[in-house]
Amino acid sequence: MRAILLGGTGAIGGATALLLAKSGWTVEVTGRDQSRMPQELSDLDVRFHRIDRSDTRGVEHLIGEGSDLLVDLLAYSAPHVRALLPAMTSTDNFVLISGRAVYVDDFGRHVNGDEPPSFTAPIREGGPTLPPASDDVNPFSREGYAPGKVAAEQVALDSGLPVTVLRPSKVHGQWARNARTSSIVDRILSGNQSIELARADTIDHLTAASNASALIKTVAQRPGRRILNAADPDTPTAEEIVGAIAAHLAWEGQITRVEGDPDRGSHPWLTPMVLDSTSALELGYQPVGNGLDLMTEEVQWLLSKKSDR
Repeated sequence: MRAILLGGTGAIGGATALLLAKSGWTVEVTGRDQSRMPQELSDLDVRFHRIDRSDTRGVEHLIGEGSDLLVDLLAYSAPHVRALLPAMTSTDNFVLISGRAVYVDDFGRHVNGDEPPSFTAPIREGGPTLPPASDDVNPFSREGYAPGKVAAEQVALDSGLPVTVLRPSKVHGQWARNARTSSIVDRILSGNQSIELARADTIDHLTAASNASALIKTVAQRPGRRILNAADPDTPTAEEIVGAIAAHLAWEGQITRVEGDPDRGSHPWLTPMVLDSTSALELGYQPVGNGLDLMTEEVQWLLSKKSDR
């Protein structure tokens, strides 16, 4: 079995490459900077190809006569996917990584908007989303990111090919480009004996890269046309997340709740939002573990980076 991951050196891509390689797959990943290739992947004979996502001819050449699985972690717009369609026809199963940012609440509010959304129940895949962006919208802007993802999803699903769209929540894991736990880890390691938290009871759903990779492996064995939420089975509060990091680092300080002052207690888990992963479970997906337990993978990776300096 051959898998190609476009952008396979980050958290989800790296975890997927690791899992598939350990399961006997031939795995190849693309990227622009080989220095970001995790040594753990090289040790498992995962091959790195210096190919930019926009180099569609390079991607087509890499796929060659075909692959069993193509995972695209770098598509942010309809043109991105449209340019890849010829290559997609040479793969048996295509997985597009989207994100929870596409969802809107009952009033059309979303996570990248000026007014925070209010989701009153776990969100299923059929929930309302933002309208798709036109081709001239910048998908790398705050306002263009989510509509660009919606447009990318639509082009992929409308292709008639076996496409699975995955919508993860807040991703955590080793090799994360934006390791959200780093702010808490830094505060603890700097000797702070108190960490202030605003809205400490907020449940801002997490997605462990290890769990996302397990879902991708499940999908790889069951090609189809679908959208799946990808989130951890547990729904910890912000205070529980910080508490788990603190426990892993044997920190004996105090978590202090603060209310009413927007300049105090900021942290990365402030958006109340839970994804319903029933559809993934019905497909046969089994989570690797709870998010709170798997969060140690990111924390340990951050510690190893600090020790290497």
